[in-house]
Amino acid sequence: MFVKLAALAMLLWLNAAEAGVSISSTRIWPAQDYTRLTIESKQSIRHNLFTINNPDRLVVDLEDVDINDTLNQLTGKIGADDPYIRSLRIGRFKPGIVRLVFDLKAEVKPQLFDLKPVGEYAYRMVLDIYPVHPVDPMMALLESAASSPQITEPVATATHIDVPQSAPVVAAPKPGPNGIPEMRARTLIIAIDAGHGGEDPGAHGRRGTHEKDVTLAIARKVKALVDDTPNMRGVLIRDGDYFIPLGGRVVKARKANADLFVSIHADAFIKPNARGSSVFALSEHGATSTAARWLAKKENEADLIGGVNLDIKDPYLARTLLDLSQTATINDSMKLAKYVLGELSNINDLHRGHVEQAGFAVLKSPDIPSILVETAFISNPDEESRLNDSAYQDKLAQAVLGGIKRYFAQNPALSKPKLAQTN
Repeated sequence: MFVKLAALAMLLWLNAAEAGVSISSTRIWPAQDYTRLTIESKQSIRHNLFTINNPDRLVVDLEDVDINDTLNQLTGKIGADDPYIRSLRIGRFKPGIVRLVFDLKAEVKPQLFDLKPVGEYAYRMVLDIYPVHPVDPMMALLESAASSPQITEPVATATHIDVPQSAPVVAAPKPGPNGIPEMRARTLIIAIDAGHGGEDPGAHGRRGTHEKDVTLAIARKVKALVDDTPNMRGVLIRDGDYFIPLGGRVVKARKANADLFVSIHADAFIKPNARGSSVFALSEHGATSTAARWLAKKENEADLIGGVNLDIKDPYLARTLLDLSQTATINDSMKLAKYVLGELSNINDLHRGHVEQAGFAVLKSPDIPSILVETAFISNPDEESRLNDSAYQDKLAQAVLGGIKRYFAQNPALSKPKLAQTN
């Protein structure tokens, strides 16, 4: 009897030893910028990546992994509209090796890396598929401008930007010869950043609302209003449910030659009664309050949640941003923030009655006035409901545009090179 029990125990031990890593979740986030594939498990996965030509294929070998339903279901998640992946095949290549073969639509630069457990996630193996020839934001803007009659080439004439009548009256800039604030009639580029995205859902509301969905809906509405404004054009930093690292958002705005950068968010707090809108600018000398410091720390952790390949500092450019003095840019950011905050006060309570500052990574452009708008508290049930209302989202978007218009009416944009001459 003892011998039989010992043999059974040994058999069970061998089976357990031979059992591979079980995949608990798989996700895919296709986008024009890049496609991200995530495989999550309770243990880290050893892997190997290589490419095959004629036709172009990408191969990922996973060591000691079980082929379960969760992993097999990944093949059905590859959509026909994915810019870079045509199809995916999964199978046992040889004992101990599961092979994933990606049939590709274009020449790509893959990155494969691991993320340790953080937040609600366990271990994640991340495959980022970047195009060898990425879409240039400025070229995309030029192509869009070519089909729009309101977008003009820069000329040396003055332009008028209507200011909302509901906003408080402020002193006008020195008028030009015809009584209109001096402002070159060129296209003003507004970079609109929908916070979070993809692997990083942002804050959660009690009714299950994800911050990343609310911010994208509002950002799209802001862009539509900006595009309808003569001599303005909006550029969405994120136009889908995918993650962009904080530094990459800054880089994308600079590549689009943006005049302003507006990051849209929905605040959260541990107590559900916190409410109101806020607007933040960058600080070089510490946060203006404990709450601002806490919020900046939380927002800056987006890279940990969303997942950044630490071996490559910047997948968008082969260099980092120059550490330039930002004093003048921050001053302009404060002006823009005050105007936007004033417009928001017409549709919602203000969490604080003044602009706050903290070290937000996403606001660290050395040459673009940048603000972060916390539209409302998604953690407040009443404000969560309003954030999900399309009509209220329209009001938020109109408030942001109203602040932008007031800023340019008082701070005429400097001349920039013609769009066609921008790299």
